[in-house]
Amino acid sequence: MSERRFGHIPGYPIGSHFVSRQALSRAGVHRPRIAGIAGSGQAGADSVVLAGGYEDGEDYEHTIFYTGHGGRDPQTHEQIGNQVLIRGNLALAQNRLHGLPVRVIRGAGFRSPYAPDSGYRYDGLFTVDDYWRGVGRAGFFIWRFRLVKMDADTQRQERVVQEALHVQELKQLYHYRCQICGVQLRGTAGSYAEAVHIRPLEAPHNGPDTSENMLCLCPNCHILLSIGGVGIADDFTLIGRPGSLYVDFRHRINIEHVRYRRQHYPPDPEM
Repeated sequence: MSERRFGHIPGYPIGSHFVSRQALSRAGVHRPRIAGIAGSGQAGADSVVLAGGYEDGEDYEHTIFYTGHGGRDPQTHEQIGNQVLIRGNLALAQNRLHGLPVRVIRGAGFRSPYAPDSGYRYDGLFTVDDYWRGVGRAGFFIWRFRLVKMDADTQRQERVVQEALHVQELKQLYHYRCQICGVQLRGTAGSYAEAVHIRPLEAPHNGPDTSENMLCLCPNCHILLSIGGVGIADDFTLIGRPGSLYVDFRHRINIEHVRYRRQHYPPDPEM
């Protein structure tokens, strides 16, 4: 199977029409010929198809309430059981955790004024803004995902995709453990951490968006670093609290960015 690709598929701009699921699969826009979610519980979901398979889906054009998979009778297609956060459902939850957008394809079978008259249409990249468990119309638990359309700047969209994938690699290197306190946060969909730039990206700081300028931190330590509650010395010992920054030997941090952070955002002992 081809490598999973997030973001737009070259040669198939927004609005591209496909006559069948087979055509979608051959183009690589949505590879599964039956499943509505293309993805894995580890890597995330790269595409979804809205085809009317589940009764609880809602479409407001730029915001979609997408129903996860599972719990249906294969013959009648009626909901006869609860959905669980596994496989494609877990994949979409990973998109929320890691900031990965998902390609959305609308099919003619989807009950929506925004669905095409026939076949399938690629309608662009959406973020997975939230996910939760609720009770569906049939009375069983379902997983719902709020998909929000990204702005029309395709260059920015591709930049978001690449940044998210790059950040995910750093988090996986540390198994989502904070480099300052060692905490690993876990939720229903797995572990969560934040990638923090040592030298900020925005002007006038203009730090690079590379791993040598990034740390994997928990939200608390992210805030502490931002407000000067903790600092990092040249030898990676911590300033303002005991201990040292944990650095994997494969993670090369540029010490100049550490010095820049300390100079412009001095921790309490240096103020």
